[in-house]
Amino acid sequence: MTLPKSELQAFLTASHATPHDHLGMHPHTRGKSKGVVVRAFLKDVAECEVVEGEKGKSHAMTRQAQEGFFEVFIPRRPEVFKYRLRATRHNGEVREFQDPYAFLPTLGAQDLYLFNEGNEHRIYEKLGAHFRTMDGVPGVAFAVWAPSASRVSVVGNFNQWDGRYHPMRSLGVSGVWELFVPGLGEGELYKFELRDQRGKLHIKTDPYGTYFESPPNNASIVCDPRKHEWKDTAWMDRRRAAAGQLDRPMSIYEVHLGSWRRKPEDANRPLTYRELAPALADYVVEMGFTHIEIMPVSEHPFEGSWGYQVTGFFAPTHRFGPPEDFAFFVDHLHQRGIGVLLDWVPAHFPRDIFALAEFDGTHLYEHADPRQGAHMDWGTLIFNFGRNEVRCFLVASALAWCDRYHIDGLRVDAVASMLYLDYSRQEGQWIPNRHGGRENLEAIAFLRETNDLVHRYHPGVVMIAEESTSFPGVSRPVAEGGLGFDYKWNMGWMHDTLRYFQKEPVHRKWHQHDLTFGMLYQYAENFVTVFSHDEVVHGKASLLFKMGAWHIPEKAANLRALYAHMWAWPGKKLLFMGCEFAQSAEWNYTRSLDWHLCQYADHEGVRSLVRDLNAIYTAEPVLSCNDLNPQGFRWISCDDTNASVLGYLRSDPFGQTLFTVVGHFTPMLRTNYRIGVPRRGFWKEVINTNSQYYGGNGAGNDGGRETEDVPSDGFGQSVVLTLPPLSTTILKWKGE
Repeated sequence: MTLPKSELQAFLTASHATPHDHLGMHPHTRGKSKGVVVRAFLKDVAECEVVEGEKGKSHAMTRQAQEGFFEVFIPRRPEVFKYRLRATRHNGEVREFQDPYAFLPTLGAQDLYLFNEGNEHRIYEKLGAHFRTMDGVPGVAFAVWAPSASRVSVVGNFNQWDGRYHPMRSLGVSGVWELFVPGLGEGELYKFELRDQRGKLHIKTDPYGTYFESPPNNASIVCDPRKHEWKDTAWMDRRRAAAGQLDRPMSIYEVHLGSWRRKPEDANRPLTYRELAPALADYVVEMGFTHIEIMPVSEHPFEGSWGYQVTGFFAPTHRFGPPEDFAFFVDHLHQRGIGVLLDWVPAHFPRDIFALAEFDGTHLYEHADPRQGAHMDWGTLIFNFGRNEVRCFLVASALAWCDRYHIDGLRVDAVASMLYLDYSRQEGQWIPNRHGGRENLEAIAFLRETNDLVHRYHPGVVMIAEESTSFPGVSRPVAEGGLGFDYKWNMGWMHDTLRYFQKEPVHRKWHQHDLTFGMLYQYAENFVTVFSHDEVVHGKASLLFKMGAWHIPEKAANLRALYAHMWAWPGKKLLFMGCEFAQSAEWNYTRSLDWHLCQYADHEGVRSLVRDLNAIYTAEPVLSCNDLNPQGFRWISCDDTNASVLGYLRSDPFGQTLFTVVGHFTPMLRTNYRIGVPRRGFWKEVINTNSQYYGGNGAGNDGGRETEDVPSDGFGQSVVLTLPPLSTTILKWKGE
């Protein structure tokens, strides 16, 4: 045996850090004879031969250890040559294959340099598991970043999960380990087995994995995420052409794929991606939404997290089908004219032992100090945004969703928790930044970089922040000192408005400021007006049951008035699934929405109203293309608190299209209510939430009103309206 016994022992105990130095073919001199030595370490093999590539001549190898370590010295061969291994298993099966240790590294020095620098924006095509053809031989190239590991192996079905048999090559100070395994195909299960500096083993899934098996095993699956043949060219062309046009129609339907609709006849299972695509597209088109926003589909082990505790940042969840089916889902919606936004969660990750936490035995992706690395609210870990390779990983995740799956936008979850070092922490539980402040400077730099790169590589993709504080410039360009998001959720408007509508009408006159305060900051950001899933869970009640009334018909009337006010108010729109038909129960992720409620007038009426509001919103540029224009809004009357009446005007920059919106939020019928308008002529009633068609009693304004030359509210003319109880009325000026 030419291999020192200490080296052999390191292989047998799965502790060898430089396997390519010994396995495979190497020049060797034995005495005066020059030649080559070939070594192989194979699982469940009784005999092995080296087969020369061109001549087919074979050389029997000597078994040096019963675990399957073989070696042969071939004299009089001054240079290495192409060869194959022919192995005979203990059951007599013979297999001929290429030696994994006969190939050069699959990553170059430039790849590694840019990765360590944090600037390899397509690192998702380098690390992980990828199909490659090396020297004409197809196989799978594995690569993983684990700088503090003393040894890394790829394990899977192909080696019976034994870390001794496919140890990986360390690529020096880069911290990356790699191995090309010829002959592997799609569907192979794999993980990485890492030995840390203390000798402890860690079995980890691939951080860059594109497909995973179901819990409890959670193995990564070799997969080509680009198999789908896209047919959405027209959509993608339109998206690129609209890049930078932020003030355009955007009415978003927020969806949890696992509970939107289920198959009761098939054990109440969720729909698959391919089943969801036509059903969801039909419904969204019918309802007039322009986009859907999917709650996280990135792979996650615990369904109760709703996808917000991610373990696979590059992988659509297996729950509804393989990645190819998710691509089909997005493609189908694009072909139906529907944009697809995705919830993306870079703020934190779970502590699951098989995933990112203490990946190589050290705090690799997270901070070591819990005052920086532990999330107080969710029991999760916070990314170390100051580490180049971690930042590179997260940026690559954002870019990969846009690249591989044509995602039209990312809604970034929990941005506030990223911006502040003292988020949800008491004194002494956090560490100030280098200037002594509370801002997380590394996270801020990461968000700016991500937004810039997404916009650079994927024009037309929008970035949306869920940010619940008054941090300045969230939706302002980075060049202007902002964070670079396109839009921000308007959490303040949502909380204030719901607080108002939760009160019984008799008390509302004391709280009208809840409806008016939001206009003080409305144009400080590019806002999306939202009622998301967060408002209908954890004992908060459904939107319907939040309404300040005792009976369902009155609650439905309140909700209709709220929705019309929301759609008329400046800002893009987002509504969580089920809220559009006034679901009574809180959302439950384990079962379908209560679609049977649509047979009742109070629920179907709300659904019909939302459909009509979307139709008006998308058809009228004064509403959908002036959301971000401060000249497009004017108060008419906001001080009639005793009557709980609110009036405002929406107009285009030229004043040619005008909408008057009048909300009346008491259960009384008010007749002969005079309100000023800016133009003489006929004002057509385009929305009356008290219409019988929506479940109301029908009281209204008979299709519209002519103005009278009676000054009111600062205008020279006015209209006299009937204000139905608990209603919002929208009137459009039709000319004299």
